[in-house]
Amino acid sequence: MRKFIRMTLCFSAVTAAFLCGGTFMKAVSADADYDSLRRFSQVLDIVEQYYVEEVKQPELIDGALKGMLQGLDPHSVMMDKDEFKEMQETNVGKFSGIGVEITTANGIVTVVTPIEDTPAYKAGIQAGDQILSIDGKFTDQMSLSEAASLMRGKKGTELTLLVLHKNSSKPVAIKLKRDDIPYHTVKVKELDNGYYWLRVTRFSENTFEDLKKEYAKATKKKAVKGLVFDMRNNPGGLVDSAINIADMFLEEGVIMSMKGRDGNDELEYKAQKQADDIKAPVVVLVNAGSASASEIVAGALRDQKRALIVGERTFGKGSVQNVIPLPDGTGLKLTVALYYTPSGKSIQAEGIVPDFEVLWENPREDAEDSFSVREKDLTRHLETGSKAKEEKAVQDMETKEILKKDNQLRVALQLVKSLPVIQEIRQ
Repeated sequence: MRKFIRMTLCFSAVTAAFLCGGTFMKAVSADADYDSLRRFSQVLDIVEQYYVEEVKQPELIDGALKGMLQGLDPHSVMMDKDEFKEMQETNVGKFSGIGVEITTANGIVTVVTPIEDTPAYKAGIQAGDQILSIDGKFTDQMSLSEAASLMRGKKGTELTLLVLHKNSSKPVAIKLKRDDIPYHTVKVKELDNGYYWLRVTRFSENTFEDLKKEYAKATKKKAVKGLVFDMRNNPGGLVDSAINIADMFLEEGVIMSMKGRDGNDELEYKAQKQADDIKAPVVVLVNAGSASASEIVAGALRDQKRALIVGERTFGKGSVQNVIPLPDGTGLKLTVALYYTPSGKSIQAEGIVPDFEVLWENPREDAEDSFSVREKDLTRHLETGSKAKEEKAVQDMETKEILKKDNQLRVALQLVKSLPVIQEIRQ
């Protein structure tokens, strides 16, 4: 049984020593501490006494804490009770909203990726789009947790986003209806005889076990010749899930390492050889919406020369956050380290550059003429009974339609078929 490493949020594998250990905390003089606290107290008193409207002290302190965290980096946030609860629900994959992962870029709420099969995804919201307002409330002064909270809500309720699409000069209003965000994060489908498509949409609490089960079920009756491991538009999730999934493809070697403020204390995670390790050739599909935990897996498989990386440069989130619950039910998410791929490289703000860059193309009307995988090339494992034949024909047509509309997946399938030859040439 593969060891399951339990961690809190994506990139939260830092022990308590990371936060309060000697090398990560530097003493500040008592005088400097006192001067700073005295200045804060003075401003607090002035605002309480003279601000045009009466403001309660807890509200002022909450705002100060949020501002302090927001000023550090896009991923450090102070969460109130509701926001902290929502974050915990996200980690186990149970929440309602529009299904979009966000960050801040130059102070603007920006889409990292829409989650597949969600209202945002179906409405055409894409990675790089800027969310200018939510139900008329402009987002330029919002924290990420505030923006996320506004977009969540009861299933069936509506909201309107003002969105500036990437490479567009005019914002558009998009009306969306909130829905349950899909809990199931794994899809496994046979694309061709012995060649499978593994799609992971997010690294949640159950993704590792789900992938093992789905893969075993799909490949039970047939030898696996090759895999397309698709992590496009996967915004990340739990780091323990990412490490264990990477371990499914690796028998040894480093998966990832992390270094804190001084760079001296390093945590390193290594693969272990297991009986159920996947040994088939692998092509990994990524794009600009592949972030955090997705980049851990892609970076490990690339540096260990276990897989060919295909698609577009990834998002580039290489920082490590630790989630800290506070006694009053609120929570803190704080950036405490950077993570590194097995080669020792940080992908922070750089992303992972694919071995083969394949840009996304919208399907053309004449795509059928240039389609390289024909109906005759698809799986033809016949079963007795007309109903079984009809179901098999429907599955083949569905696979053909998927490949017809997805040029990146088509290229990945062709490459994984040729991967043993490509790897021999590259060695």
